[in-house]
Parts: sequence; structure tokens; C-alpha cells
Amino acid sequence: MLKRLLSISLLCLFAVTITGISTANAQQDDLTIGYVDPQLILNKMPQMKAVQQRLQNFVEKKRKELANKQQDFQQQVSEYEQKESVISESAKRKEEERLGKLNAELQQFQQSIQQQVQQKQQELVSPLLDQIDTAITTVAANKGLTYVINKTTSQGDRIVLYTSSEAKEKYDITEEVMEELDM
Repeated sequence: MLKRLLSISLLCLFAVTITGISTANAQQDDLTIGYVDPQLILNKMPQMKAVQQRLQNFVEKKRKELANKQQDFQQQVSEYEQKESVISESAKRKEEERLGKLNAELQQFQQSIQQQVQQKQQELVSPLLDQIDTAITTVAANKGLTYVINKTTSQGDRIVLYTSSEAKEKYDITEEVMEELDM
């Protein structure tokens, strides 16, 4: 009885395993992967010119703020250098400490500006990337794609290294995404 139960259990386990493997193979046969170049699309979007101009204006404004702070700091250093020879040692230490703190604040301000510029860029570009993402989703669904991969990394390195002309025509959805965006 135990042998029979064990045999039936093994037979069931074998059947489940075979079914799982055939299901995985069937699912693998249905796997369709497309690819897209969102950076190319982003650069061709008409709104991108306005985004770049706004970002450039923002950067220029921040550059002027930094230049003013640097000029102010240099002026204070020059004033200290002029009076350095006539002030006491304790006054020198206090003034050098104050200038050191100002220099640290200036460095921190510079880092803050870099973060603000990155944040502004993300703020301005994010809606465009959302539009591209929506268009990719629509085109992928219309073409019955299981996955869509980015053709390049954010640094511009290619991910898709080779595509035959037949596969490119069938799976590169960059042009269709641009059409979906009315470009």
C-alpha cells in the first residue's frame, strides 16, 4: 500500500514537473522583446528646445549668484590681507577662522547649486519622459510585445549591439513611438 502511494505520488510529481516545463517553454515561445531609443526621441521632441532654454536660464541665474558670492569672498580676503600686518595675532586668528567658515559656506553653496540644477533638469524633463513612457506602453501593447528594452544606457553606451534589418524593422519601435507622440 505504501509502495503504491509512493509510486502514485512520484507519478503526480513527474506529471506536474513536465507540465511546468512545457508551460515555461510555451511562455518562452510567446516572449517578444522590442527596443527603443528614448534619448533620441527626447532630443527630437519639440518641447525639448524650450526645456533646454529654461534650464540654461536657470543655470545662468545660479552662475551669477555663485559669481557674486565668490567676488564678495575675494573682496573680504583682500581686505584681510591689507590689514593683516597691523592687527594682533588673536584678531588674525578670528579673521582667518571667519574667512575659513565663509569659504566652507561658499563651497557648500556651490554644491547646493549643482544639486538644484540637477533637480531643475529632472523637474523639466520628467513630464517629457512620462509622455515617452506612455507612448512606449501604447506601441508595445499594440504590437503585442512582452518586453521593451532601452537601446542605450543613460551614458550613451549601446545595449543592443546588433540587429538584423528584418529584426530592426519588426522590433525597433522608436519610429512608432515618435508617431504616437505626433512627432
